Amino acid sequence: MLFNSLDFAIFLPIVFGLYWFVGRYGVKLQNYLLLVSSYIFYGWWDWRFLFLLAFSSILDFFVGRVLYKEENNYKRKVFFMLSMVVNLLFLGFFKYYNFFVDSFVGAFSFFGQDINVKGLNIILPVGISFYTFQSMSYAFDIYRRQIEPVKDIIAFMTFVAFFPHMVAGPIQRASFFLPQFLIPKKFSYELASKGLKLMLFGFFMKIVVGDRLALYVDAVYGNVDMHTGWSYIVATIFFAFEIYADFAGYSLIAIGCALLFGFYMSANFNRPYFSGSFREFWTRWHISLSTWFRDYLYIPLGGNKGRRVRTYFNLFTTFVISGLWHGANWTFVIWGAIHGSFQIIERLCRQLKIPKSPKFLSILFVFTITCFAWIFFRASNIQDASHIIRTIITDPGSNLYIGDKGIFAFSVFGIVILISAELSMEYFPGVSLLNHRFAFVRFATIVVMLILIISLGVFDGSQFIYFQF
Repeated sequence: MLFNSLDFAIFLPIVFGLYWFVGRYGVKLQNYLLLVSSYIFYGWWDWRFLFLLAFSSILDFFVGRVLYKEENNYKRKVFFMLSMVVNLLFLGFFKYYNFFVDSFVGAFSFFGQDINVKGLNIILPVGISFYTFQSMSYAFDIYRRQIEPVKDIIAFMTFVAFFPHMVAGPIQRASFFLPQFLIPKKFSYELASKGLKLMLFGFFMKIVVGDRLALYVDAVYGNVDMHTGWSYIVATIFFAFEIYADFAGYSLIAIGCALLFGFYMSANFNRPYFSGSFREFWTRWHISLSTWFRDYLYIPLGGNKGRRVRTYFNLFTTFVISGLWHGANWTFVIWGAIHGSFQIIERLCRQLKIPKSPKFLSILFVFTITCFAWIFFRASNIQDASHIIRTIITDPGSNLYIGDKGIFAFSVFGIVILISAELSMEYFPGVSLLNHRFAFVRFATIVVMLILIISLGVFDGSQFIYFQF
């Protein structure tokens, strides 16, 4: 079920009404309702994968109980590895089996040896990368004795499957989010109002900005042999705003939806294109994932302790793996490697005490390199990405593909509105039209946004980009 679908428009009010109706009978009944609703939400796409979700949740629940009680370090490691291996096997099989088979066959072909190993027709379960990471972090934290296991299996399964965030995050830490499923909830008009406003702006980002930009981006990246360098440059810049509007929009909808039920979720984006360094960019972009990799991969590898070369290796490895997490394609690996490389370059510049550039130039440089990396992220394969880069450098051309003039104009208009809103939030955080102290201003802002969504929105039921990861 998609947030931007008629099904969800019917589903959410029903669940919302029932949730607060049963609230008088206690938090356990609310959790039962949320669990059933979340499984309906997920099963709407393909009910068969509900068994995978349930098995992963139940496994980590009982592993967590054993890890906390067990005193023998060897046995604790065995149960911890059981959770890690099973979750990673599920993720590896469904997401990466064909990728590794194709790479294996390609490697032998390169050396003149043909082997006959066929891939499988595997359907990727929506959200598997997100809910496995969330469930794994629970086992990680108990193994480190940073949290205690929860005794209520329904609360834990609801924590994993909570429908606002389960298919594309934000990835929530058990230490922060799980206790909220154990606390009785009382309806709050202020929280509900804040949640609806976040959802409204999220839908605006997705439907008005992201989906409209996608029309131009898909037309260019879908026909890589037919366009000039300038068209690729514009399409890449459009994609930078498309993926931001799409994913940040999803995150706002998810966070706002959670507030309707009295749950607080951590932020996932903080205006990343205002970053003056790549280090800063990754504290603003997909925050829940970048902190997950920091805490559960980079630091266990050794982090920044030890020799500089080892630190660089840890940093580069983390970004390459995070790239692979995004998709079973070498383009994502290169995307991660680019970001890892520039993280290392920045550290070298700081160690050599190279003077920093003015803030505006730093922001422009980071955005330019980020857009360069987006080429690999968006391209279907390495060959297409190479063709696009080569065309931009050697044959930019004089013609810019416009396509439908209305679509192009409204795409630019959407970017201008988004940048204006981002500038206001970045440099004038106290000024918020949606939360203005005058009711008339708030009401007028909501009306204008609804008009823009209805008049400029793309209602084709397109899924969110990160659903495929």
